[in-house]
Amino acid sequence: MSLIPSLFGNSRVLDPFSTISDLLSPLGSNEVSTFANAQVDWKETPEAHVFKADLPGLKKEEVKVEVEEGRVLQISGERSVEKEDKDEKWHRVERGRGKFLRRFWLPQDAKVDEVKASMENGVLTVTIPKVPEPKPQVKSVEITG
Repeated sequence: MSLIPSLFGNSRVLDPFSTISDLLSPLGSNEVSTFANAQVDWKETPEAHVFKADLPGLKKEEVKVEVEEGRVLQISGERSVEKEDKDEKWHRVERGRGKFLRRFWLPQDAKVDEVKASMENGVLTVTIPKVPEPKPQVKSVEITG
């Protein structure tokens, strides 16, 4: 849990939000960074569910795409911290780093056995085909008499 300075002097109090993130994060709050909020778009076309995640600077080997429990799409990975040389001095570090994890419950029409993923220019695209909706069958009935 992290500590934040109290408004009442030098005493310190527990950050009430750190416990929420500890409970919600399966990786543990010490391992998840600002990069954990990888931005993901999800669109549905007539043929598929398409997820696009912005993962700038990552290689496909650093990203994992899985389907868990038959209906949960999980996108995870890690951006490593750059090694510091003794001769270098960092003035600002703003780029996110660390582990990230995103999960999405997939609808019943997702063909989870046919998931495809590709990565180009730092954008991960995951395509999950949909089960086609059954077309209503019309049967002609002969009229007698």
